[in-house]
Amino acid sequence: MAKKEAVAGGTVKVRLVKGLRGTRAVHRLSVKALGLNKLNDMRELKDSPQVRGLINTVHYLVRVED
Repeated sequence: MAKKEAVAGGTVKVRLVKGLRGTRAVHRLSVKALGLNKLNDMRELKDSPQVRGLINTVHYLVRVED
């Protein structure tokens, strides 16, 4: 099962598109856990349920790119 994910790409690109000012502390920590620091930072992360959960938490601050 894991080999199929690795062959299919298994990564997701996440970009921070909105500033963190005025957001909840938990959401700021979620953005930091995704590895995003400044506006327009982009990270390519392994696609996993944990990463998807973080993205869903801060969906209004990030953009997912294929």
